[in-house]
Amino acid sequence: MELRDLKSFMEVADYKSFTNAAAHSYLTQPSLSKAVKKLEEELNVELFDRSTRHLRLTDAGQIVYRQGQKAFSALSELNVLLDELRDITSGEIKIGIPPLIGTLFFPNIAKSFNNKYPKVSLELVELGAKLIGKLIDEAKIDVGIVVLPADEEIYNIYPFFQDEFVLFLHEDHEFAGRTTITLNELKDEKFILFSEDFALHDYIIQACEQEGFSPMISYQSSQWDLILELVSAKLGITLLPKLIYEKQTNSNLKIIKLEEPLYWNLGIITKKEAYHSYALRELLKMLHDENGK
Repeated sequence: MELRDLKSFMEVADYKSFTNAAAHSYLTQPSLSKAVKKLEEELNVELFDRSTRHLRLTDAGQIVYRQGQKAFSALSELNVLLDELRDITSGEIKIGIPPLIGTLFFPNIAKSFNNKYPKVSLELVELGAKLIGKLIDEAKIDVGIVVLPADEEIYNIYPFFQDEFVLFLHEDHEFAGRTTITLNELKDEKFILFSEDFALHDYIIQACEQEGFSPMISYQSSQWDLILELVSAKLGITLLPKLIYEKQTNSNLKIIKLEEPLYWNLGIITKKEAYHSYALRELLKMLHDENGK
């Protein structure tokens, strides 16, 4: 069934005559008759009672007419919905963020985006960066903020933020009076790290190994606040981005800069060749603009 044939039938039904319908449309009377006849043959029903002066819909014709109204109404609504998407007045974005990054950045991201596009929903998925990459590969989330580097052959990568790692330790620790420290001086310390699903786990281990030692890991956790609670309880030391110090609430913790800085580079990733919705494009633009990249 072709929509133009259905539209022709409905115009004839509205004007109750082929002649009147032709006078109010761009089609000729023979064209309208042909379209209605074709529709009747396809549906194997008679749509009009032609025995009277004015055409009347048969029972079958009434059903087809009502369904035709629904169909054209839905098509009309389709354009409205697409216009809403293009105007970013609706939509949903699934964004993957490791818990640490989520704590630091997601509230501001959500607030800024909601102020501009209140009808677009941001769904937060909190997982380690390794798992976030996997979910993007499987198209289960639209975008992720992860610790760089990331695979440039798989992802579109947009630099987002950079911070410096610092040493977190208890104020009673023997190093607490220092203003700077080398990574090598921590070789005999007990490290408290993120669990293996997190990119920071591998990053800290690799940084230590480049200094000639493998860190002794006493605890691992997926929660940055628990890691700092363990440090606060004198169960070890940790390396985390400096920005965390402003968020944590343990008054007995101190931070010390590394003499040779380690940097925490964050990036926004999306899957290459994947479709970017209108809402997602606007979110990427906002993040790009707000971070001056």
